[in-house]
Amino acid sequence: MVIYLPGTVDETAALDQLSPREIVRELDKYVVGQAAAKKAVAIAIRNRVRRQKLAPELAEEIMPKNIIMIGPTGVGKTEIARRLARLASSPFLKVEASKFTEVGYVGRDVDSMIRDLIEIAIDMVREEKLDEIAEKAETNAEERLLDLLLPPSGAAEPAPGASAEQQQAWETFSRSREKIRQQLQEGKLDERMVELDVRERSFPAFEIISNAGIEEMDINIKDMLPGFFGQKTKKRNMRVAEAFDYLVQEEEQKLVDMDLVTRTAVERVEQSGIIFLDEIDKIAGRESGHGPDVSREGVQRDILPIVEGTTVNTRYGMVRTDHILFIAAGAFHVSKPSDLIPELQGRFPIRVELSSLNVDDFVRILKEPKSALLKQYTALLETEGIKLSFTDDAVLEVAKFAAIVNEQTENIGARRLHTIMERLLEELSFEGPDLKKKTVKIDQAYVQKQLAEIVKDQDLSRYIL
Repeated sequence: MVIYLPGTVDETAALDQLSPREIVRELDKYVVGQAAAKKAVAIAIRNRVRRQKLAPELAEEIMPKNIIMIGPTGVGKTEIARRLARLASSPFLKVEASKFTEVGYVGRDVDSMIRDLIEIAIDMVREEKLDEIAEKAETNAEERLLDLLLPPSGAAEPAPGASAEQQQAWETFSRSREKIRQQLQEGKLDERMVELDVRERSFPAFEIISNAGIEEMDINIKDMLPGFFGQKTKKRNMRVAEAFDYLVQEEEQKLVDMDLVTRTAVERVEQSGIIFLDEIDKIAGRESGHGPDVSREGVQRDILPIVEGTTVNTRYGMVRTDHILFIAAGAFHVSKPSDLIPELQGRFPIRVELSSLNVDDFVRILKEPKSALLKQYTALLETEGIKLSFTDDAVLEVAKFAAIVNEQTENIGARRLHTIMERLLEELSFEGPDLKKKTVKIDQAYVQKQLAEIVKDQDLSRYIL
């Protein structure tokens, strides 16, 4: 499933203000090299912005130009698509094409990728709406909590002309309430216990089995028969800090208009959704008899309507897939893009090849990206007061070892750097909290001492690196 990575682009730069060149520059902060792939996706995203400025009749006719990325594992195919989606604030789903097989065989029904995408969009839009109403929800929750800590007990703001006693009682109550509010905001009441009415959990949802597969429709008995069941609550004692969090969640549910969230999410999926179809090469090829590959062409034919443009029924309504951008990727070691069925090939007009990574690329990956590996490890150990530094010759040596192991065993691209770095810093990470010397310099000699023997022994490096 999708993993969203925070903080990938400055919030000040709106997508429609970024030229394709600037989009590539943003991607360069996170992915090293692969200029052709970055250029292709930048154009695809910019065309979306251009399309939105056209007359509705013409905009409806302009379909996204889907992309096939061809290249070995670990060269940045998924990362480019993921970073692009974050840059565009688009709902993004990564899914393996091999997961889908002919209905009635094994695997998942292809419509489920659209249902998963709409769920991601709902979460995205809901989070945005929660940010907008967060302050109001906290204010409302605070007022409700103050009512629990200091019940009004009939006290109400006196009307004009009220007696002096009523006026004085109200002023005393207001002063006490403000004093408690201040203590609450300062965290002095966090450990005090309060009694709260907590809603009982709903019954589990039904699962509706339809022609489209198993679709959880969330039909709740209490929603169907509210008069019969009512809204049951139970008393529960909890700390003030917990009660505040619970009340904030309740207020958020009241303030967020889920109908608006749903409409916005469906529109966002239809107009700017991105689906990354990984391992497309695993379903390339024609039928050659019986056996485990019997469903390859069937999977392609199942995926075809979604990519061409169809309407999928979801629990949030009908979703059109005509303008969703599909980015497919595969190593294509055994098969080639021309092995896909012609109809599917025609729906992926843009082909880009990603190059394998060499020593220089590994050096740049270790040092240049915004969240480069060396920066990650340095920051991790710095939490325990250890100041870690790498010399240039040490970085080059790590890159060389990664390239050698990739050549001698399986080429897994930049992912090899993770195993190499873990092995290199294993002892330091283990001893970290107990180290008396808090400044550690990693040089070429240290790298060779930790890794040289393992890399030399091919059988050993197959297991360890």
